[in-house]
Amino acid sequence: MKVSFAIVVYICIWFMTLFAVLPFGVRTQDEAGDVVPGTPGSAPANQRMWRMFAINTLVAAVCFAVFYVGYTQGWLSAHYSEPPKLP
Repeated sequence: MKVSFAIVVYICIWFMTLFAVLPFGVRTQDEAGDVVPGTPGSAPANQRMWRMFAINTLVAAVCFAVFYVGYTQGWLSAHYSEPPKLP
């Protein structure tokens, strides 16, 4: 596996997992009881983006490790092959 391919795959996995990880642990301003005037009550009360990025990086690393093992073992391939023909 080339390094450039691995970097591109990791970045794609990182962004896909970001949207899965972002909603976890978020408290809205309504839940916290402190709604800032001019903002909706569903806005986050405390964002903690660096913590979310760190958690996302760990989740993406685990997903990439699974992909890497599958790719190096031959279970996954970047090359197209013909599907098996049915009798």
